[in-house]
Amino acid sequence: MESPLSHFRNLPDPRIARCKEHLLEDIIFISISGVICGAEGWNEIAEYGQAKEEWFKTFLKLPNGIPSHDTFNRVFSALDPIAFERCFLSWTQCVAEKTSGRVVSFDGKTIRGSKKQAAKSAIHMVSAWCGSNNIVLGQRKVDEKSNEITAIPELLSVLVLTGCIVTIDAMGCQSSIAENIIEQGADYILAVKANQGSLYEQIQDSFRFLKPATLFEDLNVDHGRIEKRTSRSIEDLSIIEDTEKWKQLKQLIEVESERTIKATGAIQKEKRYYITSLSCPAKDIANYIRQHWGIENSLHWVLDVAFREDYSRKRSGNSAQNYSLLNRIALNLLKNEKSVKVGVKGKRLVAGWNNQYLIDLLKI
Repeated sequence: MESPLSHFRNLPDPRIARCKEHLLEDIIFISISGVICGAEGWNEIAEYGQAKEEWFKTFLKLPNGIPSHDTFNRVFSALDPIAFERCFLSWTQCVAEKTSGRVVSFDGKTIRGSKKQAAKSAIHMVSAWCGSNNIVLGQRKVDEKSNEITAIPELLSVLVLTGCIVTIDAMGCQSSIAENIIEQGADYILAVKANQGSLYEQIQDSFRFLKPATLFEDLNVDHGRIEKRTSRSIEDLSIIEDTEKWKQLKQLIEVESERTIKATGAIQKEKRYYITSLSCPAKDIANYIRQHWGIENSLHWVLDVAFREDYSRKRSGNSAQNYSLLNRIALNLLKNEKSVKVGVKGKRLVAGWNNQYLIDLLKI
């Protein structure tokens, strides 16, 4: 994987020239290194920098030594998050393998500790995750007075999605989003829930009265439970009203799950519905839907467990949003390093102990 550092060299510096005692590129490098090695805040990044100062001096300029924690905080609070994300996007577009049919999943995550006293809610970020590449492709903050419906199109517009399959949960089931995806040369699988009203009911009626075109059953025994999933697809859209509003809608999908808890024998049943522009069999659709949940298991869960993101109390300026991007830079690098056979949390420890391993991660 290519080093991200070169993509941040042209990042606009928000500081007044006469007040600069430290180079922005040094601050960025120490911050990314610190987060990779386990730092969870500006104090820890500064302490990490001081502990590694002699090593950093072998390749950084450091005209006034290691910046203080206040300097790290001030710089990232003032740093334009859109410009920072643009540099991140430049990097991910270079390193992501652009294979036809790769699944790109969109989902939101709240940084719970970022809620300010006067704010209505904590910061909520929408991310695009590519499981086949094991990387976050991009992210966008949800405006405090808005929701994911506005953030998803903004993120879609800056990604290269030609040949991809975009999966989004029910919040993103909007005709404008479906059209946006098709216009970018991609396909969509959008979850549909009861809040879609008549569409949800019409899909239910379709599976009640029409014969499925394809069917696929999958049995999984794991974690003390037996789960049977039955996926059905319907190509007949005769019951769906206003099908033309859903750009290139080809199929309706039903996924029926039946979970049996082995210890108690309790049975849980659930049906989920989707619309898609794909015309492939139910077996393939089921695989793409399973891949969507990788954004929960491989991204959001790891950010909370290995990076403790929900415990972050960064609230000044743009610091929470920019720190979340530092976490995702570190996660992308750690996920794609294969020489050390431990999890992300273990790799962070190894990077903190072993300078050569950190160099290998950063590709410097």
